[in-house]
Amino acid sequence: MENSDTTLTTSSLPPPPPVSVEEPEPKKLKMSTTTSDDEECAAGTGTKKRYKRRKVAIFFAYCGVGYQGMQKNPGAKTIEGDLEEVLYVSGAVPEQDRGVPKRYDWARSARTDKGVSAVGQVVSGRFYIDPPGLVDRLNSNLPSQIRIFGYKRVTASFNAKKFCDRRRYVYLIPVFALDPSCHRDRETVMASLGSGNELVKCLECSERGRKVIGLVGNRKKNLELEAVDVEAGISSNRDSGVTEDVEVSLSKGDDNHLNEEYGNDNKGGMNSKTGLETMVPVQEEGTPFNGESVNNSDILEDEKVNGEDKLTNGSGFCYGEKERERFNKILKYFVGTHNFHNFTTRTKAEDPAARRYIISLNANTTLVVEGMEFVKCEVVGQSFMLHQIRKMIGMAVAIMRNCAPESLIDKALQQDVNINVPTAPEVGLYLDECFFTSYNQKWKDHEELSMKAYEKEAEEFKMKYIYSHIASTEQKEGTVALWLHSLNHRNYPDLHVINEEAIPDNKSADPKEAITDNKSADPKDAITDNKGADLEEHITDNNPVVVTQ
Repeated sequence: MENSDTTLTTSSLPPPPPVSVEEPEPKKLKMSTTTSDDEECAAGTGTKKRYKRRKVAIFFAYCGVGYQGMQKNPGAKTIEGDLEEVLYVSGAVPEQDRGVPKRYDWARSARTDKGVSAVGQVVSGRFYIDPPGLVDRLNSNLPSQIRIFGYKRVTASFNAKKFCDRRRYVYLIPVFALDPSCHRDRETVMASLGSGNELVKCLECSERGRKVIGLVGNRKKNLELEAVDVEAGISSNRDSGVTEDVEVSLSKGDDNHLNEEYGNDNKGGMNSKTGLETMVPVQEEGTPFNGESVNNSDILEDEKVNGEDKLTNGSGFCYGEKERERFNKILKYFVGTHNFHNFTTRTKAEDPAARRYIISLNANTTLVVEGMEFVKCEVVGQSFMLHQIRKMIGMAVAIMRNCAPESLIDKALQQDVNINVPTAPEVGLYLDECFFTSYNQKWKDHEELSMKAYEKEAEEFKMKYIYSHIASTEQKEGTVALWLHSLNHRNYPDLHVINEEAIPDNKSADPKEAITDNKSADPKDAITDNKGADLEEHITDNNPVVVTQ
């Protein structure tokens, strides 16, 4: 009876509840095509929200004055060092990753040298972009000369350096630098004495040269000789009845003035310290003085390639159609795949990294900044080595000033020839834009990586900080003018070409002993012919280490 009361049959048990099969959640994409904060996930009610790191590309600009370049360097003030610290302060980088960029996949599209600026620089990494307002937080903690334009979501494998297939740089060179009779070296001035085209010493540049330590292409002894020449020139002028307030100019003709610190119309004024007449720029009403920011209207760009010729004020030289055609012809020598070992440092001719591909290089437009006219040289290449662009411009300017023949470029691009190439000042160079063409074509459903969304902000920054800095630096310090005085055969003996042969070894004091017999070498073999090269192949191949300006 007991068993019958306690024993339960299987038929009397209730049926088990049906097991519900839940569908798996759809796999989340590695990235979203928006920059919203939809991915926020709350840890619980009343608790602090946690955010996920996102792989992004940050677009920003900076003026390089006062910085030792872009790349982080211990003990030096760099753009990268300031940006990394601000990313931490703004909450984009956690405490444990502070100062260790490898932990958040840090990468830069281009390096820039000391004093070089940038408008379209790009860096990538994994950052906390939420809560909204990251760009404002970054800009509030950065100095005014560094501005963040925005960021865009990218794929998890994106790398700003490896995925950048082209870079465009711009170098602004004053028009007077292309004038063969402007700011000539001491030897040329001395040789012109007694001739029909007699030159007079640049007194202002000589005074400036004494204050410059480590002047490029000029030694302390040369500066002392410059001072002696100035004193001799003044005493000579007194003996000949020429007054001291005469500016540096061609003795034959009043319209060719050589020592004009500013490239615009000038009014004379007396310097209380030297007693010499100095040039003061005539500024239009509303135009700011040196050191002040400028409005967009202060910077005019001449887009007319075949327009009217503009005279360099105070000189008979103008960057007209003839000069433009010659300068572009010189720059065209660099286009293509060549061995640029002579246009950089620390890279041997046998090193594969010395071979670089230049897509385009031209100087078709001019700018007028605070009354000074500049030629805008635009160069687009796959990648660049240290000082490469500045040396290319330096060589082109030397040829325009008749300090070297055009054939010297072909010689300098040969692997078996060593030439000391002049380096143009860094102040006129800036990174204009980085291109990600291959990435954009592959990931068409993602945000396009370009500067199109930030064109207006970039142009305003360029005009307010970069262009005004370049013009004011030249007006105050005469950086390019001093450099032009160093373009002589004493400082650069390799600029000589005798019997159409380059001077490969500049260690010899005697230029004739330094000439290498290149008769056995076939110029066609030494100069790379890239006519058959595939443009797409050059752009996508980023095997050489990228060391930009």
